[in-house]
Amino acid sequence: MSAAHVPLIERWRERLPFTLGDPLISLQEGSTPLLRAPVLSEMVGATVRLKLEGANPTGSFKDRGMTCAVSAAVREGARAVLCASTGNTAASAAAYAARARITCAVIVPEGKIAQGKLAQTLIHGARVISLAGNFDQALTLVRELTDKHPIVLVNSVNDFRIEGQKTAALEIVEELDCGLDALCIPVGNAGNITSYWRGFKEMGCSPRLFGFQAQGAAPLVEGARVEHPETVASAIRIGNPVRWEDAMAATTESRGAIRAVSDSEILAAFRLLASREGMFCEPASAASVAGLLKYGPDGAREVVCVLTGRGLKDPETAIAHNDGRVIPCPPEIGPVEEAILGDGQ
Repeated sequence: MSAAHVPLIERWRERLPFTLGDPLISLQEGSTPLLRAPVLSEMVGATVRLKLEGANPTGSFKDRGMTCAVSAAVREGARAVLCASTGNTAASAAAYAARARITCAVIVPEGKIAQGKLAQTLIHGARVISLAGNFDQALTLVRELTDKHPIVLVNSVNDFRIEGQKTAALEIVEELDCGLDALCIPVGNAGNITSYWRGFKEMGCSPRLFGFQAQGAAPLVEGARVEHPETVASAIRIGNPVRWEDAMAATTESRGAIRAVSDSEILAAFRLLASREGMFCEPASAASVAGLLKYGPDGAREVVCVLTGRGLKDPETAIAHNDGRVIPCPPEIGPVEEAILGDGQ
């Protein structure tokens, strides 16, 4: 069986807190592509690769941590899991809970979740609570609830999530033989940058980690909690990251940095990736590329940008911020020809 078809826990069992005989709740996650990006490479003067985490089963990197968190919950005899989410965690938790045949409930900020992610969460059978508040308030509530009831919290405060997500770094090291100078990654709740650094350290590698937050939701850059975070990149619309200290330690130890990019820079990178590299990612994913384009590779010659989720997670943003248009046309050869060839062709 090829590595691409081995469940993540089986592939990396020696580096994960699981043993033979433990229950395994898997959708064959992990082993995602690491794709050369020739256009970006030329633009920044370095070899740039894209880690395509949207290739995971539910379309985001969250599946890496969720297979571990839900497998551990089942091992402990849990019958229900709970999370707060801006969308991707909810979709992943719902899918893995369905696979495990246990109950899943999620709390999402009202009106602040992309429709693709909401559709996934609902179709997998999760109970969705729409909170008249933001993600940070939702996380406070789920932590209180799981302290009071026998429900497992599967947000990134759960260390099994971090353990699972570190495997992305293990894959990069395996493929590049530790030949990586810098990693660019979006930062929201800061669990993913924490995970990558844990994985790199375990493999004896030390690329510089550059995390990027949206300007309207950049508490790690500003050094203070953001009470009302706002950004088009809904997956990183978080004002008080639960892994704050871990993320800062990761960038300090790796000699990296956490920086801010504007929504316009995120959207420009979002469109560039789709139109020039053929990669349709969700807006938050494009923050890693927006940061690389804004600040440059900082001396790095081998760079990986993490694309955390696929574009179909958030179709509304893709449609609303696209320069092209849908051309209405009657079923006649003349108008169709004109529409296809354009004026003057």
